[in-house]
Amino acid sequence: MKSLLLVFAKTPVLGTVKTRLATTVGAEKALSVYTQLLRKTNTILEELAQEVIVFYSGAEASTLQDYFPTFKLNAQKGTDLGERMQQAFQWGFSQGYKNLILIGTDLWEIETPLISLAFKQLQTHDCVIGPSTDGGYYLLGKKENIPAVFQNKAWSTASVLTNTLADLQDHQVALLPEKTDIDTYKEVELYPELVHLIYR
Repeated sequence: MKSLLLVFAKTPVLGTVKTRLATTVGAEKALSVYTQLLRKTNTILEELAQEVIVFYSGAEASTLQDYFPTFKLNAQKGTDLGERMQQAFQWGFSQGYKNLILIGTDLWEIETPLISLAFKQLQTHDCVIGPSTDGGYYLLGKKENIPAVFQNKAWSTASVLTNTLADLQDHQVALLPEKTDIDTYKEVELYPELVHLIYR
């Protein structure tokens, strides 16, 4: 069964990434943290057996290719995050993939076994979700198109996971361990490898 990992990433342009973190540490330090997250993500992707496509938003896509040199880049399409994710899943299904998982580039705790576990869970479940500590999710996997998952959500708020699970109440859902997305200085503080980028 064909499997595909969709990776959502922003192009690393100063002043456009990690804007919540930038309000505390400044745009340059925020960019430094973000590019380190991109490098960590790519290291994990290179170890995966599944195919990978990076869906990007923002200008200067060529700058992102420097961080994902072996993977194809596709532009995200849609007016909000839900629509962009829906379009990416639709594209994957239209290409003949049966097991699709989507992640972002905000997770320092991303590891190859975690992604492999998610794909394994899709063998016996309709969906798999990686909950994040902020009330959202860092990973979403599906075997079929379920549009409701991407509709009527207040993205980037604490209600996203709860509302998504409500949409999936008639489906078999596997939950992965809870992890922390990196969006604010408080979250950066959890990881010495990222803190040193701010104070070096």
